[in-house]
Amino acid sequence: MFSSITEQGQWDLSQPLLWGYFFTDNDPNKLELAMPKIQAMGYSVVGIFQAEKEEENEPDLFYLHVEKPEIHNSKSLDKRNDEFYIFAYQNGLDSYDGMDVGPVAQ
Repeated sequence: MFSSITEQGQWDLSQPLLWGYFFTDNDPNKLELAMPKIQAMGYSVVGIFQAEKEEENEPDLFYLHVEKPEIHNSKSLDKRNDEFYIFAYQNGLDSYDGMDVGPVAQ
């Protein structure tokens, strides 16, 4: 991930980028209960979104999207991911689903 960002010259990795993180659960209420805890850690809540279903009979799946401007390298991002896997487990969420990254809005 970091090498492709560097190779493509997309963003300056020495400056904060907007990192988005995603948690999932079949019960949106569980995600809502986790929101104040993640906000207390300095993250902004983007929202809770329902995933599109591939099959009509699939159970509902909801995403909690949070974000924060941060500077990461592969080691610090790995640590953050580990923290969020633990956060999801401790809060009874189905999963921590990963992250995305983009420029901080000016």
